[in-house]
Amino acid sequence: MTASAGPLIFNWAPPRRHARALIFFLMASLLLHAACFYIFQIVYPPTVALLPAPARLHLIAPENPESIAFLRWVEAEDPALATTTQRTAAPKALELPTLQHIPSYATHEAKLKPLPVRPPDLSIPSSAPIGAVRMPAMNTAAVVPSIVRRTTVLAALPQERSVTAPPDFAFHASRADAPANARFRIAIDPAGAIRFCFMMESSGDGVLDEQARNFLQLCRVSAAQNQEPSSGLLWGVATILWGNDITPPAANNPPAAKP
Repeated sequence: MTASAGPLIFNWAPPRRHARALIFFLMASLLLHAACFYIFQIVYPPTVALLPAPARLHLIAPENPESIAFLRWVEAEDPALATTTQRTAAPKALELPTLQHIPSYATHEAKLKPLPVRPPDLSIPSSAPIGAVRMPAMNTAAVVPSIVRRTTVLAALPQERSVTAPPDFAFHASRADAPANARFRIAIDPAGAIRFCFMMESSGDGVLDEQARNFLQLCRVSAAQNQEPSSGLLWGVATILWGNDITPPAANNPPAAKP
């Protein structure tokens, strides 16, 4: 038993070629445009023709009022003159006139008034005349305190070492105000002498700072207990605690000789 082939849902036949028809229509359109151009541009040319304007020549004559008005307009609208500052016709009118000062006493002499006549003072003069009050003389001598507190050295050293300061060292200040504590970075050799001394904090008086440096170089540091001495330098910090043994600047100047 054989089944008969029925109609298909889609048309699977190859498409027809329309290339020749498209070329035919393009050629016909080109010929039609050429025919229209020939008919409307060559056979029937435009009847109206616009001629160019004739050339005109204008002469500027001094007798013509139009020429005079044109020249005045050109002069008024000149950009070079518009951007240039022009002075007025009479600049001297803005200047003030030079006037000579004539003082009033040159023409008018003032009359002096006579002094009033005062009666003579016949009263008894006072035994206490008016005058400036004399201040009592102040004793400017420096007051020496009864208890003398010497300047000491407070050193922050390892191994609990102590610093021995020289007993006879005089400090002379150059300023009247109290100095602040000075701090120095010191280097101690194995023998206990201070080899290097660098300032960390100043006392406010340059003269005292230099004296404090010399004072530290004269100090000696004791050796560590139960320990062998090292061969290198030992670094530490030393603080100068000022006492009342500093000579004030007024005492440094010798008194002036009386004539």
